[in-house]
Amino acid sequence: MGCCGSTERTKREWRPLEDRSCTDLPWFLLFTVFCVGMGSICGFTIVTGGAARLVFGYDSYGNTCGQRNEQIEGVRLSGLDHRDRKFVFFLDPCNIDIVQRKIKSMALCVSLCPPEELKTYQDLKRFAMVNGSELCSYELAGHKYPGLPERFSKCPKLPVPPSKPLPVFNRCTPVDISCYAKFAEAVVTFVGDNSVLHRLIAGVAASKEIIIGLCVLALVLSMLLMVIIRYISAVLVWILTSLVVLGSLAGTSVLWWLYIDHRLYGNDTTVKITKEVKDEVEVRRDSGQALLVYAIAATVFTIILLLLMLFMRKRVALTIALFHVAGKVFLHLPLLTLQPFVTFLALLLFWIYWILVLLFLGTSGNPVQNEETGLTEFRLTGPLQYLTWYHAVGLVWISEFILACQQMTVAGAVVTYYFTRDKTRLPVTPILSSVLRLVRYHLGTVAKGSFIITLVKIPRLVLMYIHNQLKGKENACARCLLKTCICCLWCLEKCLNYLNQNAYAATAINSTSFCTSARDAFVILVENALRVATINAVGDFVLFLGKILIVTSTAFAGVLLLNYQRDYAEWLLPLIIVCLFAFLVAHCFLSIFEIVVDVLFLCFAIDTKYNDGTPGKEFFMDKALMEFVESSRRLERAVERGRSRVKEAVSEGAEMKPMAPGTSSA
Repeated sequence: MGCCGSTERTKREWRPLEDRSCTDLPWFLLFTVFCVGMGSICGFTIVTGGAARLVFGYDSYGNTCGQRNEQIEGVRLSGLDHRDRKFVFFLDPCNIDIVQRKIKSMALCVSLCPPEELKTYQDLKRFAMVNGSELCSYELAGHKYPGLPERFSKCPKLPVPPSKPLPVFNRCTPVDISCYAKFAEAVVTFVGDNSVLHRLIAGVAASKEIIIGLCVLALVLSMLLMVIIRYISAVLVWILTSLVVLGSLAGTSVLWWLYIDHRLYGNDTTVKITKEVKDEVEVRRDSGQALLVYAIAATVFTIILLLLMLFMRKRVALTIALFHVAGKVFLHLPLLTLQPFVTFLALLLFWIYWILVLLFLGTSGNPVQNEETGLTEFRLTGPLQYLTWYHAVGLVWISEFILACQQMTVAGAVVTYYFTRDKTRLPVTPILSSVLRLVRYHLGTVAKGSFIITLVKIPRLVLMYIHNQLKGKENACARCLLKTCICCLWCLEKCLNYLNQNAYAATAINSTSFCTSARDAFVILVENALRVATINAVGDFVLFLGKILIVTSTAFAGVLLLNYQRDYAEWLLPLIIVCLFAFLVAHCFLSIFEIVVDVLFLCFAIDTKYNDGTPGKEFFMDKALMEFVESSRRLERAVERGRSRVKEAVSEGAEMKPMAPGTSSA
């Protein structure tokens, strides 16, 4: 679908087009409408007071603190003027519902949080008289606190701990948070001793400078690895291949050795076995048969693996060449290294917005009295309760949309690099040019691709939620069925992600719609199925080794630095934090490298299919890939010459074969 009257091209030129057209315009409009709906939810929470109730807080009678309130029908003590009462005070702040993760205590709006401990009701009276902040229910007079019979249920639990308001949300929070120990234990279930938790937190606080330094080190190592991997890719790939082959041979040998040893041991002991131990004999026989099956299966696997390595050795060389070219891409397009930062920043801003709106939804809706506590709460009822589901779908779709925009941006820049023969004539900022093309022409394609991923991801997340809720309650058959469905959906999601990525690259080349690009890319990938399998298997494992290298290097540096700091005992938690951050950073950067390799392969496959190096059909590929093509052609010519010589030898042998006796003429 084009825009502005343009029509989609039917001829595949397979090179970046200058005269582009809009793709998948209806999907862009649909995504725009969906985003307007997401914004409308935020507007609804603001208009109905949900945002104000979250920020300013509200009491147990439905009154928002710091504002003049309207009367709520059926709720006593509602509709009060709280313009001089700006803080929320909980009568029993330590009464926490661990399951629902919220405070169950009655809440009141007060003008001042108690800065010091109040031990008696006389102290409550004096605090109310001096500061004008009444800490008991509104219908109780401050000067009568000590003698009122309702003081035990409508006044704060004694002693009242000193508290101070939170900076933004205006809740009176106890200065000493020891009463939240049970809640902390519920969150951090692996900590059984509070002293351990305190030492771990102290370790993080004391080593914050080292943690920041190690995080920067992981960032630098990730950026360096993307540049130098072109020089070490050959070594890594062949080391990996050798280790896999040797590991398979070693595993097969061990299994056969165990089987032979079991047979010899069994033959030595069968003479001593009496009739009473026939069961043991049966067990030994079953064990021997199992070892034999394992050994045969391992042998078959090893033979298949060796044959695959033999026939796919040329394709391993292609993987090395693609890694080499990918390193050059990052040298010519250094702004590619900023893509993880931009994507992470966009995701972070969206997630913060999404969480805020979700919290707004939690305090929006109609006032409802809790039957258990009698307190007033705000809940979405009727059709409004589906706003939360709409908001949840928005989390998945828009997050996938942002990730897809990154893939399209990288694909557009790499395509421009590949199909530009003279690298000195590259655009000044290929990344910025790719972003502009995306925004101007291809947002609909990205929206459609991300929606397809959303359709698969949401059912998987729902099944995972059901599985967690039913853990320990469902039978074995249901549990197996749920896990199978989750696994199948995960595999489908991974396959669609890979196809989407190649579809975006095809769109960046030909400016075609998503479905057309996906079909064209799929045809190219099927024609090069063995190459795809080799690149994905070998390349992904090499990148995984790169991630492990960054994590282990950062962890080693962390051990040295944290061990040098001897003013605290526990540095396990800081090291875990550093390792997690290092893996996250390495994954983000090497994922960009993986996208670059995949796009380069698609361009290479297209180049070799539609060009042959003759005048008018010159290759676009880099020198390293050209050398691979030339070596492949030399090998093919050598094989062809060998076949022709065999045919000539066979034909000559047939001509020189003597005639059978008796066939000559008289």
